[in-house]
Amino acid sequence: MKNNIVILLLAMVVFSCTPLEEMNINPNLPTETHPQLLLTNVEWEVFRAYGGTSPLYAQKMLVQTDGENANQYYKWDRGSYGPYSVLRNVTKMIEEAERISNPSYVALGKFFRSYYFFNLTLNFGDVPYSAALKGEKEEGYAPEYDEQKEVFKGVLKELEEAEMILAAQNTIIAGDIIYAGNVLSWRKLINAFRLKVLMTLSTKSGTTDIDFSEFNFIYTSSPLMKSESESGQLVFLDQQNNRYPDFNSSGFSSGMYMDSTFIQRLQDRKDPRLFIYSTQTKSAKEAGKAIDDFSAYEGGDPAAPYGQVNEKATKGNVSRVNDRYHRDPVNEPYKLLGYSEQQLILAEAAVRGWISADAKMLYEEGVKASFKFYETYSEEYSSYVDSEAAMKYLSEAKNDFSKATTMEQKIELIVMQKYLQSFFQLQWTSFYDHHRTGYPTFRRPAGVQIPYRWIYPQSEYNFNADNVSAAITEQFGPGNDNIHQMTWWIE
Repeated sequence: MKNNIVILLLAMVVFSCTPLEEMNINPNLPTETHPQLLLTNVEWEVFRAYGGTSPLYAQKMLVQTDGENANQYYKWDRGSYGPYSVLRNVTKMIEEAERISNPSYVALGKFFRSYYFFNLTLNFGDVPYSAALKGEKEEGYAPEYDEQKEVFKGVLKELEEAEMILAAQNTIIAGDIIYAGNVLSWRKLINAFRLKVLMTLSTKSGTTDIDFSEFNFIYTSSPLMKSESESGQLVFLDQQNNRYPDFNSSGFSSGMYMDSTFIQRLQDRKDPRLFIYSTQTKSAKEAGKAIDDFSAYEGGDPAAPYGQVNEKATKGNVSRVNDRYHRDPVNEPYKLLGYSEQQLILAEAAVRGWISADAKMLYEEGVKASFKFYETYSEEYSSYVDSEAAMKYLSEAKNDFSKATTMEQKIELIVMQKYLQSFFQLQWTSFYDHHRTGYPTFRRPAGVQIPYRWIYPQSEYNFNADNVSAAITEQFGPGNDNIHQMTWWIE
């Protein structure tokens, strides 16, 4: 008993001399880790948030028959600041990379910051950027908003910095599930994304707000993707937690059908990707029509009341989404940015005179790359989209670049091809292309306007009211936070 008391007293002395910081350390909650572990999570989160059908309704590819879909009828309201949660992990990855002096992860952190802020500012307008993500260090922090122009400038600067950092590196980046650590491949994707950001801002090319000479510099002096195999994409595996996100999704068996305007555009161009995207109508199957019979496909009118489309679907006259999208555990990769999109961006730049290049060749390379993608990942339909099919497709009058004589005709042709390859890919790219170029047009009920943006989240009104109110006033006037307000990039 006496010995126990002595031990207890000694323990108390040791305990009393232990710094408070050490007492509060939980060994099960480490504060430091290798950035490669954070990178894997950050990359997966990008693709996990990548999917979803919302843009497909807004971009007139899908219609809903068992209820009114807000995106189909352009009746959305508030957006989400969810990306800021993922950006906290990006910030931590950069901090850990700086701690262990590994600049490669800093570079990738800058890329992912750019990717998220690019999309955030397109969604809303002004957003917290330079003062964002300091909440962990400054308790109760309420960030000020940056003007959209400054956000875009910051995005372009961070992408340039990422490219410069990686240009000086030659080590494999561990934890990378996109390029297996290949530094050169990352540089190509980053440079392609720089081109995408600049092209998104094409409406500002006649101003001095953005330095568009950077586009030609990237094209002539920086590495870019040279084939479809170099696309920035995530290939899914038939393993738990690694399968295609829509595998076994019940949504495909409910009221989801194909949009008539999307199907019509594919039919008009004799586009065999139609067979990959959608099923034949029930009526066409019962009539014994072949898969490659374009008349076997039909969609629902996106401007009609959903009940009217449901009636047509019930009669077996509306195509569904192809079964591969929910029955194939790997289906096709998700793309952050692919070679096909890159080539179409370059084709538009050539038409606009931003670069000296053969626009027709770039356009055709973009189309052929899209066909190659589906030939590779939709094996059941590969014969419809092989190289011979691609050449035949490009010779069709509606797809033949040499038939376009004006700049507007050429841009419409290029942007339409980007749109036609974006089914379950490219997220909202075609929506913003519509606002940027007017192409493609989106059918909607009479009197319905296509929104330009989303309303700021309610959480900002609850916890950052002064700053969000100031941003709204500066952009649109006091209290004028609505979906039909144009932001700087498109004004």
